[in-house]
Amino acid sequence: MDFNVKKLVKDAGAALSRVVQMTEETLGTSEKTELDAHLEHLAERGNATKMWTEKILRNMEAVLTPNPGNRIEDFFFEKIDKRKPNRLSNLEYVGTDMIEAGNDFGPGIAYGSALIKVGQCQQRLGQIERDFIGTAANCYIQPLRKFLDGEMKTVSKEMAILENKRLDLDACKNRVRKARSMLGQQSESGISPEVLLDQAERELRVAQSEFDRQAEIVKLLLEGVSSSQAGHLRCLHEFVEAQARHYAQCHAVMQDLQRELAGARQPSPMLRVNSEDVIELNSSPTLSQNSSVTAGSAAYVTATFDTDISKV
Repeated sequence: MDFNVKKLVKDAGAALSRVVQMTEETLGTSEKTELDAHLEHLAERGNATKMWTEKILRNMEAVLTPNPGNRIEDFFFEKIDKRKPNRLSNLEYVGTDMIEAGNDFGPGIAYGSALIKVGQCQQRLGQIERDFIGTAANCYIQPLRKFLDGEMKTVSKEMAILENKRLDLDACKNRVRKARSMLGQQSESGISPEVLLDQAERELRVAQSEFDRQAEIVKLLLEGVSSSQAGHLRCLHEFVEAQARHYAQCHAVMQDLQRELAGARQPSPMLRVNSEDVIELNSSPTLSQNSSVTAGSAAYVTATFDTDISKV
């Protein structure tokens, strides 16, 4: 493989110089060039936007897909650009079990029939939930993820470059100060201090120019991050509308189920005769004097039954 030896040496020297500069700044033995107030403010807002967007995205994904294993599986399919598995929701699994249980118990009995109705309702709720999850992912989660993977990743990359340019600039400033302090002294390298100072100042001008240019690039990108919140606001409105539709549909389905179950409920019959005497279910019936019994035949008692429980 063809290597550019000079470039490798130059890059290694620059990296070493940055490490030395950073160490001296940490120890307090070297000055640090600060960003201008406007750029510093934009950088703080950019970092806050990145932090909160990442947190909201994680929480939204956890709400829409509570199972961590499913989230990992979905992430894997996205990375390999494959279609996500069309898995059933938990409500749909519950609904399927209820329907099977109702058919097993018998749809002709009250409990079996109710299980089938409730199970079918759970399946409808599960489908509504899956539709909502898909809509929320398209209108809110995907734009946020695209923002983090696109704009914010570019900003982070350019901010890292700006920090390197800043370290290079401060290292050049240190060399200029050192060269000025050696004026009038004998140089160990045999090069006059004036020549060393002139070289250090040229490097400083180049470093300052590169730092200023990179600072402008970062400033423009960070201003774009602030303006992107308008797009996030539209996405948030779309998510709220989707969530409102979701809960309205769920409420309508549950109301229909309640009416259906209430209509299937029948009052329990009670036994009552027309006279003031009430025949209790657990007591033995006695024959009145007017009751006629024929020898060798069954005895008959004439009675009227009423299902009105309030009159008992």
